Amino acid sequence: MATPDRPGFVLPLLLLAGFRTLIDDLHAELAAQGHPELRPVHGFVLQAVGVTGTTASELGQRLGVSKQAAGKTVDRLVALGYLERADDPADARRKLVRMTERGLDGLRRSAVLFDQLRDRWAATLGADRVDAIEDDLRRMVPTDVFRLDVPGWFGG
Repeated sequence: MATPDRPGFVLPLLLLAGFRTLIDDLHAELAAQGHPELRPVHGFVLQAVGVTGTTASELGQRLGVSKQAAGKTVDRLVALGYLERADDPADARRKLVRMTERGLDGLRRSAVLFDQLRDRWAATLGADRVDAIEDDLRRMVPTDVFRLDVPGWFGG
């Protein structure tokens, strides 16, 4: 039950602040490791593109944004060398968006860094506490926890 010293609105703000702390720390490390131009939204885009690639329309659907918004972000990531556009070998009328080696490197580094950040939280809070936080969140969060539509959800 919410109380005056623990009002209900604090929980989502703390969850968001925890997320923001992890993401900010991740991007500081990514910048130090040669990826200073990657932004939080770029991680969602790279995940949505995946290792097999996708079209701009499909990317927009996965992210919950318009094809035009997805295309604008793709343009930026192409210019930065993280994505490329290529002909779809199965359908010459379609253009695929694919990750480059630089994009794959950014994702690989992110995975390692997230493990290190989790370890840092465990060192501060205790491994059992971090495990309990994850277990409790799994109980409260719907099973489709890994949704990539956060950019569209926040934006609209």
